[in-house]
Amino acid sequence: MKMPVVNACDVEACAYNTDGKCHAMAITVGDSRHAHCDTFFSASTKGGDPANVGHVGACKMADCRHNTQFECQAPNITVGYGSGTADCLTYSPA
Repeated sequence: MKMPVVNACDVEACAYNTDGKCHAMAITVGDSRHAHCDTFFSASTKGGDPANVGHVGACKMADCRHNTQFECQAPNITVGYGSGTADCLTYSPA
C-alpha cells in the first residue's frame, strides 16, 4: 500500500509547512469526529525534512469514503483551513 501524498498545505503557521508544502514524514488525520490535521502545530522554527514531501500515515475518520481500515486510499490530499483549523480538505463522508 502506498501512503497518499499531502499534495498541498495552505496552513502556513504549521511547523512542517514551507512554501505551501508539507515536510512531515507522515501526518495523522482526524480525531474520529473532525478531519483535522492531527500533526499540525506551530513553532518558531520549521521542522521536517525539506527534501521530503509529507504523506498520510493514518486517518481516524472511519466515515470517509477514502478510508479503509484507518488507512487513506486517496491518491493525494490537500490540507487547508476548514472550520478555523488545519483540516483535510479531501475528507468526504461516505
